[in-house]
Amino acid sequence: MGTWDTGPLDNDSAADFANALDEAELEAREALTRGVLVRTIDATGYLTEAEEAVAAAALIAPQCPGGEAVDMSYGPEKPMPVFPLDLRVLADEALARIIDDEDGPASNWVDPEDWKQWRAILTRLRAVLAPPPPSIALFDVQS
Repeated sequence: MGTWDTGPLDNDSAADFANALDEAELEAREALTRGVLVRTIDATGYLTEAEEAVAAAALIAPQCPGGEAVDMSYGPEKPMPVFPLDLRVLADEALARIIDDEDGPASNWVDPEDWKQWRAILTRLRAVLAPPPPSIALFDVQS
């Protein structure tokens, strides 16, 4: 993995994913994003597309309430489509899988401070992506 910083798009795989999104038609960008998330969730063994899934989650998060734009220095240059709400759930599941994978990207960090910063970024992304808890309608009590 060629990584130059801890941001979700600061590695070779994420930059390649961003380039693939730029090369795709607008309508195909959702399918590319969904595909990398689903493959990461469903993967057995080594998560080969973890860096791309983190990048995908970071591109979905700004469209969520409370989401912040990510540093797009290495991200797609073309605009992203409005992603459907179900991608939030997939992105959250993919990030959970990546964070829990002790042999995956978390093991690649040499400097423990970089690992902590990267994990904090993923945790913030998950906080934005996690679906809100279902609301239970309360009875309207009139006296």
